[in-house]
Amino acid sequence: MTTVAYCAAEADGRIHENMMYMHEGIRPELEHFIRILHATGTKVSGQLGHAGGFTKNREFEGKRPLGPSKGINALGLAYGLPRIDAMTTRQIGERVEIFGRAATFMKSVGFDAIEIHFGHGYGISQFISPKTNKRTDEYGGPLVNRMRFGLEVLDAVRKSVGDDYPLLGKISMTDGVAGGVTYEDSIEIAAMLESGGLDVIVCSGGTSSMNPMLLFRGDSLVPGLIKHEKNVLMKLGIKLSAPLMFRSYPYEETYFLEHAQRIRDRVQCGVCYVGGVCTGDSIRRVMRGGFDFIQLGRALIFDPDFPKHAQARPGYKNGCSHCNQCATLIEAPGGIYCVERPDNFA
Repeated sequence: MTTVAYCAAEADGRIHENMMYMHEGIRPELEHFIRILHATGTKVSGQLGHAGGFTKNREFEGKRPLGPSKGINALGLAYGLPRIDAMTTRQIGERVEIFGRAATFMKSVGFDAIEIHFGHGYGISQFISPKTNKRTDEYGGPLVNRMRFGLEVLDAVRKSVGDDYPLLGKISMTDGVAGGVTYEDSIEIAAMLESGGLDVIVCSGGTSSMNPMLLFRGDSLVPGLIKHEKNVLMKLGIKLSAPLMFRSYPYEETYFLEHAQRIRDRVQCGVCYVGGVCTGDSIRRVMRGGFDFIQLGRALIFDPDFPKHAQARPGYKNGCSHCNQCATLIEAPGGIYCVERPDNFA
């Protein structure tokens, strides 16, 4: 199964104005795109999310980005979106409904599954994390309250798509910053999501807004981000924030396995592993741990036939150098490709 990301729940849920959001205006193109993928024999999942207060969308239509609490939107400082407003309970209810409507649309255009994004510092994650959620009402404080919004979203999506439709959810097992979600928290988060009706938990980590390198182990993203950033103020912001935000995490195989295993041991639903799988031995190690799926990113960009090669050759090593230059191309013309193997995308 391949996952199409990022599918924003609404126009103001986009991080960037060029991102796709779920609405009738894109139905023909999206249905055509999914039909092409289905013709290859694959299933197609759509990653459903919302930027919340983490956005630089130059087409933003609201007064200010909305999150669980007031704050500074560092990503939007250079784009006229410097402040985050705290959502009212009415606005929280409206956003839950937006997720439900988006899920109905996604199922109708042919997605075989939906992956709700509960992690990485985006909209739902901002409620889950005590670092960004300072509320004192029923949506803030203890973890059970901070999970309320996410569970309401899950319930709305489930009601929209039906009981027999596959729902996955990506979580951050840790925010990777002091005062944020911890690995211990994530075990309870997973259990709550399972109780809420989630079919598969995708165990990721880190935050795009505070510590992205926890997920992107290997070479720093900073040089590539600066190279491809068009906004002069944003370039300066990346340079100034780099020592604090872009920490050094050398690459190693299966770097999240120990913590993901604790979630695997806690829940009965499906669990998908993410993080450092670039050899046949790593695939076998993860699957021996009882995981149901492995989600691949950079390894497939380097070698789209990686699973076939690993299956045919037990000692196969993918060859991705984890330079992370592919990830820095997310907003570049032409999109993401492997700079070491550009012919893969010719």
